[in-house]
Amino acid sequence: MPKITRDQITGMNFHYKHYPLEYFLDAMVRYGFKNIELWGASPHFYVDDVSLQDTRKVKKEIDRRDLSVVCFTPEQCVYPINLAAKEERIREKSVQYFIKSAEVAKELGAPMLLVTAGWGYENEDRQEAWKRTRDSLERLSKVAADLELVLVLEPLTRAESNLIYDSKSLKTMLDEVNSPYLKGMIDTIPMALANEDFYNYFSLLNDNLIHIHFIDGKPEGHHVWGEGVLPLQKYIGQLSQIGYKGSLTLEYTSYQYVQNPDAAIERTLKVLSDVIHI
Repeated sequence: MPKITRDQITGMNFHYKHYPLEYFLDAMVRYGFKNIELWGASPHFYVDDVSLQDTRKVKKEIDRRDLSVVCFTPEQCVYPINLAAKEERIREKSVQYFIKSAEVAKELGAPMLLVTAGWGYENEDRQEAWKRTRDSLERLSKVAADLELVLVLEPLTRAESNLIYDSKSLKTMLDEVNSPYLKGMIDTIPMALANEDFYNYFSLLNDNLIHIHFIDGKPEGHHVWGEGVLPLQKYIGQLSQIGYKGSLTLEYTSYQYVQNPDAAIERTLKVLSDVIHI
């Protein structure tokens, strides 16, 4: 049975946002990471604020440390980005934001760009919002094809989105867009909140799942492994049985980690050492 390896564990800069980006990059080297997922937000790297020259400067800093960006994740879960927005100007601005993000991802050498479905009004016909997201993703998939990168579509929690929040809604959207440049991914928190596990997702989507945000929760929150209630041993066993070869990103968005982000990484590696070879 293939085993999950240390190199699959991927660092992310969200909980380092109260430190300079260079501090995060140095920490990744110090803790033995090969790969990172770059969260695109202020103050580190906000898409609408960076030029081509800025992007190339960041790429140079990443390359200098022998790190690779496996996925570029522009901030998109807060105002004003929403691919399902009923207001055309907001939706069009959101599409243009992702087009620029795709160009940035290409410049960074990232093979994947993370996207989310957005949300529709709770008191409107869900299918109308669904169609708006599908149209947006169809446009973006064509851009991804031109740039030769893959969009990875992340389910959110039901509180965050009324469109894609479990394996079935994810599969339906992937089937309707039907593009080889749009694939699915998993975040362990929405997965757990939907009472699903990796077997549920992979039995339904198979090779269309190519990326994972791998964090503990209570079951909500994005916590360091060992500080929540999610079944780490079970998850590692399932991923090994499935033969998953992609990245497992440590996306710690809980604010309790921003003062001492290194401690969060150290605790993570200690806990993970019990289930994989660190």
